[in-house]
Amino acid sequence: MERKIITTADGSKTIQLVGLNEHYHSVHGALQEAEHVFIKHGLLHAIDHFSTKNQPISILEIGFGSGLNALATLVASEKHSVSIAYVGVEAYPVSKEEVLELDYATLFQEARYQDLNNQIHLVPWGTFQKISPHFSLLKQQKMFKDITDTNTHHLIYFDAFGPRVQPDLWTESVFKIMFDALMPSGVLVTYSAKGSVRRAMQAVGFTVEKLPGPPGKREMLRATKQTATPSL
Repeated sequence: MERKIITTADGSKTIQLVGLNEHYHSVHGALQEAEHVFIKHGLLHAIDHFSTKNQPISILEIGFGSGLNALATLVASEKHSVSIAYVGVEAYPVSKEEVLELDYATLFQEARYQDLNNQIHLVPWGTFQKISPHFSLLKQQKMFKDITDTNTHHLIYFDAFGPRVQPDLWTESVFKIMFDALMPSGVLVTYSAKGSVRRAMQAVGFTVEKLPGPPGKREMLRATKQTATPSL
């Protein structure tokens, strides 16, 4: 399938799958989407609810893709002085040539992020490594259905290709895997606000809220794994 790098509305780049008319990030702004959906409504929410000095916030990214969400999270971890243990799952890693052309490090003002972005992509798959004082990374090359984590993560970035082109990734069976992977009170954030997606999340036990979406989208979803209230 033909793939090409395009520039989105905020000046950041993304990968387009030409035959499917699908993109790794929003054409209205790749960086804006990452910061709005995953940082503002995901990471900052998790910092407010889970941040401690003794335990890092554990994040599972569904669709590691170009690494933009990981880099934005690394930058945020330094800004907020919070430790992050980041697990990125990807079935089909992007090429080194695509990483170079996307050039995400230049979106952030400090030159040292070029080296940190390189480290993110040079970490061998299946190896947990510390990238910066606040950010550690494990990349896993596997299908989402093969995730077996249980009560492990505080936060999930659900950034799979959209339900229009890959509806099988937005089903009750997949969201049950996500629900099981989260700790009690953990949250999942995604750019999608489709009704079938919200209903699939609710069917497996999530409490789902609609939030204002990033540029180009009216709404997004945040789902919480509620702790059961003991019966009297």
